Amino acid sequence: MLEVKNISCGYGGRDVVKELSFTVRTGEILAVTGPNGCGKTTLLRALCGIIPYHNGSARINGCEISALKRTELSKKAALLSQTGAGGEYADFTVMETVMLGRYAHSGSGASKADREIAERCLEQTGTAELKDRLITELSGGQLQRVFLARAFAQEPEVIFLDEPANHLDLKYQLRLLESLKSWAAQGRTVVGVFHDLNLAAALSDRIMLMDNGKAAAEGKAADICRSEALSEVYGFDVRKYMLDSLEMWN
Repeated sequence: MLEVKNISCGYGGRDVVKELSFTVRTGEILAVTGPNGCGKTTLLRALCGIIPYHNGSARINGCEISALKRTELSKKAALLSQTGAGGEYADFTVMETVMLGRYAHSGSGASKADREIAERCLEQTGTAELKDRLITELSGGQLQRVFLARAFAQEPEVIFLDEPANHLDLKYQLRLLESLKSWAAQGRTVVGVFHDLNLAAALSDRIMLMDNGKAAAEGKAADICRSEALSEVYGFDVRKYMLDSLEMWN
């Protein structure tokens, strides 16, 4: 379970996220959406310990995130961020990259069991056939799936996702949703940032709509997609736009 109470965080003394509170239960998937600059990615960065938060608390299964050492936090939380070219892993193979997810558990002394976990995660993300390729040889979509495999190999209690479907074609977007739902059903928690409302609704149990660093609305995915809050936050009739766009498929 992830419990966030009244946290604020930001950059250069300016809060981007402002006294935000929400809870995500074990086995649940929460999608966070909202316009650019509303604080979605900043929130994830704070919950992963990349930037500090203040004026509140954030706990994973009762453990305060800010009080955890880096290795301890790595066992509890993994972040799948928007990927670039993977330059920091230029000399790594796909298997070596995924094995990095085991470091918090085994350090540099990876075991046969660690490798079996990594191989299972490669299979789960459809990247097993790439395991001997260098990271720099991969397409953006392949790279995103490899980084998802690394996050799974980390075996965290919570996975945080920042636009996880970036670079993925439709087939692998669907596979991503299936993998995350299966992973959450095993008693874990997922919090994902999405711009694509269709993906957010298809993946999540609940949606939190952010605006100006705060929660403008939160509830079941279907309820948020039908709410007036969407149009108020985005400044146009989002539901009508979505329905009109479906007409081409009739």
